[in-house]
Amino acid sequence: MDSSSGMWAVLGQASNVAQLVGVDALGLVSMVVQAALAARRHRDACRRLAQHVEVVGGLLRELELAELMRREATRRPLDQLRAALRRCYALVTACQDCGYLRSLLLGARMADELRAAEKEVDLFIRLVPLIALVDSTHGRSGKQTAEGVPGLLTNGSNHHVRFSRSVSASIKIHIQRTTQICSIAEQPLAGALDLGEHKNLDFEELLELCIRTQESCSGFRRFELFQIIDATGNFPESRIIGSGGFAIVYKGQLPDGSMVAIKRMDEGATMFDFSSEFLAARLQHTNLIRLLGWCIHGKERILVYEFMHKGTLHSLIFDKRMGLLLDWSKRIDIIRGVAEGLLYLHKQAKLWIVHRDLKLQNVLLDHDMKPKLADFGSARSLSSDSAEECTSRVVGTSGYKAPEYTSRGVYSLKTDVFSFGVVVLVTISGRENTVLEKQGDSVGALVRDAWQLWNDGRLHELVDPVLGDGFELAEVVQYAQVALLCAQEEPADRPTMSDVVSLLNFESIGLLPDPKQPSELCKGGGGTSGDRLPTCGSQSSRTIDITITSSAPVSTRTRVRIIVDPET
Repeated sequence: MDSSSGMWAVLGQASNVAQLVGVDALGLVSMVVQAALAARRHRDACRRLAQHVEVVGGLLRELELAELMRREATRRPLDQLRAALRRCYALVTACQDCGYLRSLLLGARMADELRAAEKEVDLFIRLVPLIALVDSTHGRSGKQTAEGVPGLLTNGSNHHVRFSRSVSASIKIHIQRTTQICSIAEQPLAGALDLGEHKNLDFEELLELCIRTQESCSGFRRFELFQIIDATGNFPESRIIGSGGFAIVYKGQLPDGSMVAIKRMDEGATMFDFSSEFLAARLQHTNLIRLLGWCIHGKERILVYEFMHKGTLHSLIFDKRMGLLLDWSKRIDIIRGVAEGLLYLHKQAKLWIVHRDLKLQNVLLDHDMKPKLADFGSARSLSSDSAEECTSRVVGTSGYKAPEYTSRGVYSLKTDVFSFGVVVLVTISGRENTVLEKQGDSVGALVRDAWQLWNDGRLHELVDPVLGDGFELAEVVQYAQVALLCAQEEPADRPTMSDVVSLLNFESIGLLPDPKQPSELCKGGGGTSGDRLPTCGSQSSRTIDITITSSAPVSTRTRVRIIVDPET
């Protein structure tokens, strides 16, 4: 990057680069990733570069760097990698400054430099496995697998490796001492293939998970299959109270007379679908559904929940007869309760849990109309409150899914914030949020209409007609505006749930910020959301043709991810 010397002078970063000479490669990886989170300009490019740098870091963590640095053949490329990482850090750090003069001087030049840095890092993603292969010839046979390629993935890793869709070679990954062959060319989606999310249910693993959870969670117990059959009357259709995803929910009654909801998983359910539900056993909050117990017998995988007598919020809102039960004050209380439950998941549970399928159908109401969030089958725990993950297994319901999740498979806590905004608007209006897919819509017609009514000062027209004049206009304006802020297209423009709860309780002092207008619709069609396949990388990402073999078992905490490039 010698041609960039003039740019470094403008940035004032030359001294910073020199000061980093003594920092090792893994330290630089961490610095780049942290700096990217604070970038204020070229944020997407910085975070994309950081993702590529994280790939390098993941590979480096599997190597004995001190030993490699003692050998000439492996030290020189690692020194070059450190120099490249120092340049990445300087670029990303420069993007933390939003000064007008700096923006004017750099402009598109910075974007070009970031793209060049990304390509340079991609070269090292190819090179690091080769360094390990060279090192394996120096007697490190313990690090090799039967195929002669170093084991680069270990238990607890979270590595992203990028492949071209056109790669025909198979990826061989050992899981629980068995070998699974995944042909990249046969994968139906471009995007992040999270093998953990696709892993089928395994009896021994599930049994161990259930027993561990039972031992650590008071009140969580095992049910025998005959008890479940007696409670439901052998699963008749008349007892079905819900279905979706990979399960059917039945109404049941225990011998003591208490009512329960019994969730019967089908054979299409994955290990993650089942184990994610167990989050409910560890979470204790008045606005979260309680998981009471479990049953595993043969092919049966069953979970037992507390029963919610009033059903789902969706059924009440869209049932003309039952909808009369939901006056304005009850709707406000429900919205606040949902917000409190979501805040607990995001912050107070200390696990940074993203629900990923928040909708009216997953808000259940008890005898007193108190809301409880349900269906944790899609929930995931993040590494921090600002972390982003990516998946090819996009779940959720159209109209509630955030734009970045629908189009790219990217999810974070802000994904739930978007869904919450839609939940509020639907609860206020009694209308569904229909996404106009063929016109390139990403937020839905209800969000667009609500923004227009807010902009015109006519938010009273948004209220469900069944309420008549029985509402407080000030509350309508406050709640609708908060909902519009939650339903912003860009995650960075959405508030946190802590902010949302304060705003809903009128605790924040000062005026609410104005929600941005949704982007214009395309005229004359333009494809559906199904045509926008998830992808976690840039459109110009490099092709890497590597076969990875790992003998390490993959636990529920391990993510082995293959990111597939979009077709060109």
